[in-house]
Amino acid sequence: MTGTIVNAVAIITGAVIGISLKRGISNSIKNTVMQGIGLAVLLVGAQMSLQGSHLLVIIISLALGGICGEVFKIEYRLEQLGIWLENKVGGNGGDVARAFVTTSLIYCVGAMAVVGAIEDGIQSNPDTLFAKSMLDGVSAIFFASTMGIGVLFSSVPVFIYQGTITLLASTVKTILNPYVINQLTATGGLLIIGIAFNILEIKKIKIGNLLPAILFVIPLAYFAQKYNWM
Repeated sequence: MTGTIVNAVAIITGAVIGISLKRGISNSIKNTVMQGIGLAVLLVGAQMSLQGSHLLVIIISLALGGICGEVFKIEYRLEQLGIWLENKVGGNGGDVARAFVTTSLIYCVGAMAVVGAIEDGIQSNPDTLFAKSMLDGVSAIFFASTMGIGVLFSSVPVFIYQGTITLLASTVKTILNPYVINQLTATGGLLIIGIAFNILEIKKIKIGNLLPAILFVIPLAYFAQKYNWM
């Protein structure tokens, strides 16, 4: 768990630095920086989405995830969580939820999070997560300086997500093979593109309601590979 703990601490540290810098930045600068971050997030999502090779698995995962998200009103519940957090720390609840969802997904989805957690659990080698921690910590500074304190709370799902994979590393190693990780990364990349659209105010996409797609893509990709469902 060493790598995951360091990763969570790095996000918290970066967020605290970003929040302290936010006070001295004008709104015009924040808006311009946020647009730049939006473009960068769009690029990250596009690169990740190209990792996948099984389009049908990704489409089905997004469809099933969207249905579950709408049924369980995940987006609404995340907004309520943001409002609850806001009552504790002050500010705008919507902004807290937006920052929380945006950075949580960016930090959790991707090969480094999965592979690093597995390596940490099986080989006690946290090097990959250490490298990820540096990237996440630096990006948290910029995210928090424009989006606020919600970024800090993304350290919690990162800790739970990567920590769970680390603790179950010997079990999930066979399931989360490179092929499955690629489909997971691609699906997450498409969700991150949706986040970029929201940041750039191109189109409001309910990313929260699409989050269950991450859960569906793992078994679908695994069985697609195992039974040569190409």
